[in-house]
Amino acid sequence: MLKITLPDGNVREVAPGTTPADIAAAIGPGLAKAAIAARVDGELRDINRPLEQDATLALVTAKDEADALELARHDFAHILAEAVQTLFPGTQITFGPSTDDGFYYDFAPNPERGPFTDEDLPAIETKMREIIAANKPLRREVIDRDTLIAQWQAAGETFKAQWAAELPQGEELTVYHSGDGWYDMCRGPHLASTGRLDPSAFKLTRVSGAYWRGDQNNAMLSRIYGTGWLNKKQLAEHLTRLEEAAKRDHRKLGAEMDLFHLQAEAHGSVFWHPKGYLIWRQLEAYMRRAIDDAGYREVKTPQVMDARQWETSGHWGKYRENMFVIPDEVPNVDDEGPLVSDDADWMALKPMNCPAHVLIFRQGIKSYRDLPLRFYENGCCHRNEPHGALHGLMRVRQFTQDDAHIFCREDQIVEEVRAFCALADRIYKDFGFTYSIKLALRPEKRFGSEEMWDKAENELRAAVAAAGLNTPEFGWEELPGEGAFYAPKLEWHLTDAIGRTWQVGTIQSDRVLPERLDASYVGEDGERHRPVMLHRAIFGSYERFIGILIEHYAGRFPAWLAPVQAVVATIVSDADDYAGEVLAKLRAAGIRAEADLRNEKINYKVREHSLAKVPNLLVVGRREAEEGKVALRVLGSDGQSFLSLDEAISRLANEARAPDML
Repeated sequence: MLKITLPDGNVREVAPGTTPADIAAAIGPGLAKAAIAARVDGELRDINRPLEQDATLALVTAKDEADALELARHDFAHILAEAVQTLFPGTQITFGPSTDDGFYYDFAPNPERGPFTDEDLPAIETKMREIIAANKPLRREVIDRDTLIAQWQAAGETFKAQWAAELPQGEELTVYHSGDGWYDMCRGPHLASTGRLDPSAFKLTRVSGAYWRGDQNNAMLSRIYGTGWLNKKQLAEHLTRLEEAAKRDHRKLGAEMDLFHLQAEAHGSVFWHPKGYLIWRQLEAYMRRAIDDAGYREVKTPQVMDARQWETSGHWGKYRENMFVIPDEVPNVDDEGPLVSDDADWMALKPMNCPAHVLIFRQGIKSYRDLPLRFYENGCCHRNEPHGALHGLMRVRQFTQDDAHIFCREDQIVEEVRAFCALADRIYKDFGFTYSIKLALRPEKRFGSEEMWDKAENELRAAVAAAGLNTPEFGWEELPGEGAFYAPKLEWHLTDAIGRTWQVGTIQSDRVLPERLDASYVGEDGERHRPVMLHRAIFGSYERFIGILIEHYAGRFPAWLAPVQAVVATIVSDADDYAGEVLAKLRAAGIRAEADLRNEKINYKVREHSLAKVPNLLVVGRREAEEGKVALRVLGSDGQSFLSLDEAISRLANEARAPDML
């Protein structure tokens, strides 16, 4: 008999081959109906997969939303593949995972038919709902590797055959059958049957091209995306969020508000317009005040560094394919000669700032009394991201980080990280964000000893506890395997105005780079010691943070960040002179203001400046000019306030101050 330990500590003895579904039924009919999967020794498994040995067992229901959504989206992907192959014979399947909000599947269409288009989606959705309504059992089968390869080849599934052939010898291969016909290679788990899905809880969203295994040298496939949820209400809420996100798209608003543009002549880099760069400058000034108060020293380091430096730091081996590399010297040759000689020295545009900060630290002898040293840089970096990965301001090739590195002693680490947590907390709250905090732990491939990683991870845990952030309120979570190759890291995940999350800030506790680049200080004992290097950022990059802010505020920046904080608009031309006086006084008070003296109706002007997201509109006509007043319209409000000019300027000047200056 097997001993199965339940979450409450009770132990049930069952015969080998008993399934979690059997145990759920033995506990009660309500649980038998609700259980959709099981965690066996922590591993998510099918509800009908037989138990083979003593184990801990936790039954999964729809209340376990993360697991339930993962299962549902995985099933939707398989049902999508079955529907496509049923409707379009000759289509080959490849693979289709779940995603953060749904699923996708990549197909190789029948060449005679051609790629799929969005016009195909309604018919595919209808077929998917038929498959769900049929309540087909989803059955797991362990299959011999060679047998499976032969089956795929016989069925003309060349992509699946190739994938199976590349899996390691001896690895257990499984397929999942949908009823008695269609099947796919998959590790699982899945729901017990297609009927466990809500047919009204999914929607196919779009079709795009995708290379087989992400390699542009491979065949082009058709990728069909969908969003999947547990019920119709969740789907409706998600679609509403998508509509709101589309309205807030930073690329759309950036063009409408004349903030920036992107074009092929500098693919992956941003052309900042005056209004957009003004937002940048406000953020830069805000961050400088914050880091000055926190005891940082600002530095500036070279854009181009010798490749040998990157080899020594370890980045060459990890990031070489994403680095822009140039020869140290291009020889003068005729048109038919080689552009670069084989023995040329290589340079690289820096993809990060940390090695350069170590080189500054190494200038001169450092004592234990000098630490901590906090070097800050608005550092411009370059990474050769694939064209397909670029996305507006969110992912670019040239970006500027609010980057800093803290060189400290072992006994200073916890306090330095705690202080950073407090600084990040204040800054994110100034922008109206809530956040969760995660600890990303050691990855499989890493530098350094296990002892070093144990120490670094425990220091970050202790610092978060000292800051009072390791609580459910802050979404505290540990993420195994997601740290950098040289250090564990704390991550700040911001929640924006419509509930989306953005991973932005980080701090990493690094003992690897100081060792590799030979950084040291003289300790109290007169001996050389290695400093610990804390890598940290709060905005992450100015480009991405501005993109997030545009979408968070829907373009309606708070007054201190708005490129234009006020517009003086005339009702009649007789008020032009008074409008000029108002404008001059606004600017003298430090308010970024413009005047609109055009011969247009005031309703037209109000609408135009509202679309431009100007936070304050000061309307003036004959009456306002005679009385020395303005009619103040605040963006988003229906009415207006009649104020004296001095009162309006006082109010606007106060609103225009950054939150750290109030």
